[in-house]
Amino acid sequence: MSSSQAHRASTPTTSPLPLQLRPSHLRPKCQASERLFLWRGVNIPPQVTIKNTTIEHLAAVASRASLRDTNSYGSGLRKFHIFCDIFSIPEKERLPASFALLHSFALWAASDPEIPELNLPPTSIPFEPVAPPVARKYLAAIRAWHITQGWPPPLDDSQLERINWSLRGLENLNTHRRHPPRPPITIAMLTALKNTLSLDDPFDACIWAMAACAFFGMMRFGEVSVLSRARFNPSQHLTRGNAIFDQDLRGCPYARLDLPAAKTAKPGESQSVFLNEQGSLCPLAALRNMAKVTPAAASDPLFSWRDPAGTPRPMVKARAIARINSILTAWGWGTHFGHSFRIGGASFYLSQKVDPEVVRIAGRWKSLAYQLYIRAFEQIASQHLANTVPTPKAATEGVGRCHAPKVFGDVSMDSEAE
Repeated sequence: MSSSQAHRASTPTTSPLPLQLRPSHLRPKCQASERLFLWRGVNIPPQVTIKNTTIEHLAAVASRASLRDTNSYGSGLRKFHIFCDIFSIPEKERLPASFALLHSFALWAASDPEIPELNLPPTSIPFEPVAPPVARKYLAAIRAWHITQGWPPPLDDSQLERINWSLRGLENLNTHRRHPPRPPITIAMLTALKNTLSLDDPFDACIWAMAACAFFGMMRFGEVSVLSRARFNPSQHLTRGNAIFDQDLRGCPYARLDLPAAKTAKPGESQSVFLNEQGSLCPLAALRNMAKVTPAAASDPLFSWRDPAGTPRPMVKARAIARINSILTAWGWGTHFGHSFRIGGASFYLSQKVDPEVVRIAGRWKSLAYQLYIRAFEQIASQHLANTVPTPKAATEGVGRCHAPKVFGDVSMDSEAE
């Protein structure tokens, strides 16, 4: 069967398994953060400095230092070469890449073949769709790869606008398939989580410390976890040495977590998360309990546990989310993924009438985005807007009292006051 016949033989679908990159000596196995520097092309780039060993060395060091998060760039570069493998793009056309190639890559990366409006003809081409904003990040990765390898940026402004035009169209088609925003974790959920976990168990003690810190510190879940055990890197992830306990000017205890790398930090800039005592859900107590149950060295992962053999392990994001979701599901709340802790903490503080500017600073937002306000306000609207119309007491006796929706295993509202 010819290639064209094979393409006509099946309906386009999303690949059920992760797409794999074909082996190549041009793309040696390495950390994702190193792909920009170690993955090469077959073409020789133009000279970008004079031929002097010192100057060339300075250019290489400066190139590395100008990039902050090369891990995410590595993912985009990998996806680009998978696309090139699928469509049999020769190596000489990959670097430098043409506008037509990059436009095609963006269309493929952001297209979900299961969207009826695309009306794709039958094809055996595999798809592994991502959201259009992610596809734009992929293009940024390819641009960084070109510059790192000594080539000019592959797209000018007009070409980038043309690609964005296509991505906006795919985004519009995909609007009806978007999932609703993840609901924020609440104090009731946090209480149920603590009451269910076994805090003398190393794994559960770590889960509770992660949850309490992510909520009250308004942290991204990726800041308290790692993608895999092998991916832990002290220069990018929190260690025990990054947690400092102290007292403020009022003599009140607090903990400071110094993030070695943060999403919104500039190159070489560190950010800190400040945690305070919070009653029975106190993140400081959670950190101390984890340190007691799982002793570790200053260079070990902050959020870590010990397996039965006594080996310290960083908490992997997928395992943490699975444990948390199993508890929330058992209590009748369904699943709430990592980012919900960050929004949940902001919602809680705003509901307690904490100044929004303080929430912005503590949560390390450059600004409290409109979407954040809306999601947080949904949780506290009745506190500000309910019962604003005066009515005779007799006419409202037993009517209009607000009750939280009841679900199986729901924590009583009394727990929210703890």
